[in-house]
Amino acid sequence: MNFFKGINEYKIFLCALCAFAVSVLTLSNCDSKKSDQPVLDAEVHKVEVEEWFQKRLTELKSDNGWLNIAGLFWLKEGVNTVGSDDSNDLVFPKGKMAAKAGFFLVKNTSVQLNVLPGVDISDRGIPITEKIIFHPDSAKNSLLSHGSLQWFVIKRDDQVGIRLRDLESKLIEEFTGIERYEVNPEWRVEAMLEIPAAPRKIDITNVLGQTTAQTSPGTLVFTLKGKEYRLDALEGGKDELFIIFGDLTNETETYPAGRYMYIKIPDANGRTIIDFNKAYNPPCAFTPFATCPLPPAQNVLPIAIRAGEKNYHLDTH
Repeated sequence: MNFFKGINEYKIFLCALCAFAVSVLTLSNCDSKKSDQPVLDAEVHKVEVEEWFQKRLTELKSDNGWLNIAGLFWLKEGVNTVGSDDSNDLVFPKGKMAAKAGFFLVKNTSVQLNVLPGVDISDRGIPITEKIIFHPDSAKNSLLSHGSLQWFVIKRDDQVGIRLRDLESKLIEEFTGIERYEVNPEWRVEAMLEIPAAPRKIDITNVLGQTTAQTSPGTLVFTLKGKEYRLDALEGGKDELFIIFGDLTNETETYPAGRYMYIKIPDANGRTIIDFNKAYNPPCAFTPFATCPLPPAQNVLPIAIRAGEKNYHLDTH
């Protein structure tokens, strides 16, 4: 009896062991189909968003931020005079630049700066008197400076202009932050990137009314409150995608012309995370001298995204 009892117990043990092995293999197969994206604890998520936001504020107030933009001047073909006197084509801030400082010479989107005698202007610390400061084929263009002023050439479509910074801008001192919605993990959602069969471009229009076709790596498909939505993504760099979107909070709670987000490129399964808690205002919310791209029609969501930054009420007077 004891012998047969031992045999039966051994059989039971083997059956249990087999069942365990099957369950492990099943779970392993299921896990291989799941996203590699981590599931964050609510508190950990909140800390992550707060750290991201503090970094954003630091960047806004930095020398390369948007709070010190002091002007945007579109150049015409030929001579464009510059200085603080009102008679110039480009009028820089009074008291921070000579009345007559020189002129920009534009030839087919190539820009040369000629500096008048007695005016101290440098390009990345090196004094100049005459120099081509922008050429479409140049890998690196000039960064000019005089006192607290910095300026450089930007190109938008077939237009070239001068973007001016004042590193001593009062806007930096007066900046008190950006109002936001409370961080809520419900607005952190998993998305699948649908990659087109052939390379695809979508039309993006900026605030100047210029439209350019930009490469779209694919369409992000995600679910919010039980409904499926889609957003066309743009290239955002080596490890990120860039999203320009609008929603029903625009005009009343958030910036009228939509908001921006960067998200990580998808994992091996084509999945990524969209965190609307990191939706932020475009540069145009902080300065009238930006040339922000606007959301394409298909990226205007028919729901209210109450997450991320609210509208920054710029005082332009």
